[in-house]
Amino acid sequence: MHVNTRGRRAAAIGAAAAAGALVLGACGSGGSAGPGGSSTAVDAAAAADAAAQPKIAAVIKGLDNPFFQTMKQGMDDQARTAGVPVTVQAANSITDTTGQADKLNGLAGQDFSCYIVNPISGTNLIQGLARLSALNKSIVNIDSPVDTAAAKSANVKLATYIGTDNVEAGRMAGERMAELLPEGGDVAVVGGIAGDVTSGARVEGFQQGVGGKLKVVQTVAANWERQMALTAATDVMRANPNLVGFFVANDDMGLGVARAIANAGKAGKVKVISVDGIKDALEAVKAGTLDGTVAQYPYAIGLMGVEACQAAASGKTLPANVKAPVEMVTKENAEQALANTPRPFGTYDDPFKALLQ
Repeated sequence: MHVNTRGRRAAAIGAAAAAGALVLGACGSGGSAGPGGSSTAVDAAAAADAAAQPKIAAVIKGLDNPFFQTMKQGMDDQARTAGVPVTVQAANSITDTTGQADKLNGLAGQDFSCYIVNPISGTNLIQGLARLSALNKSIVNIDSPVDTAAAKSANVKLATYIGTDNVEAGRMAGERMAELLPEGGDVAVVGGIAGDVTSGARVEGFQQGVGGKLKVVQTVAANWERQMALTAATDVMRANPNLVGFFVANDDMGLGVARAIANAGKAGKVKVISVDGIKDALEAVKAGTLDGTVAQYPYAIGLMGVEACQAAASGKTLPANVKAPVEMVTKENAEQALANTPRPFGTYDDPFKALLQ
């Protein structure tokens, strides 16, 4: 958990200024504030400025995964830059749906003005989000979307969604795989948790990207876990000896698949492209262990989540949906990607930054 104390000090100063304004008003209405002008107006302005600084809580997925560690880093860095207090709590693991919901419910009873949520599933945080909406708290949904139908049924109001277009990310991977395998062939897909929206969107995009150029012969779920993906990929290769490629829905699993390929003595013969752009994957692409990763940027997502809360506190209307940057990382640009990580190596749109200017 990270709490930025500079933001608290700013809030405390603003509260003290507001209290001073009340004392002055009680001591004598219409009296002069001195040669510098009206101290009441100055104090009111200070109080308003303090009120515009949000007190932010964030509930994200498990910090056992480097993707979400980087997301937290983006939040923490923006909190320090802006001088706003941010409390980040994470699920115990990538599958800890109940524990994550309990953390949100605990934070919902505290005095936060804006909540950033990255749900494990589309519905596991609905109860807590409904409570926050009833209290008119700002809710910023990042990375994994809250289920639209469930949110509507529970009267959950989201201020904005910030995340990767996962269909687009999968499509980029599919197009790259088709380039690497111009003669076609059989490929397999390793997804995350069965039924997961993010995993499903990436798989859908991959199938669009390969079109009819490659044949997906098997799809398995490996729960976003490296060891499970290693085991699954080993079984898939045994069942499909002519396999020429794997699309893997995240880098952690992708590294497991790459290990399975090496163990089978097929390094370089079976292509692997995954999604996320974590540092270990970028290094693997540079080394040739992975054939590519579609880098999304959890750092930028976390940073923009805090910016969105700042903009909401200032009374700005937030865009309903903001696409986070994605970049196709290959052996040719892996060194550039590594030099810039955890930030994107290209330019991208950040509408919240414009709202704060």
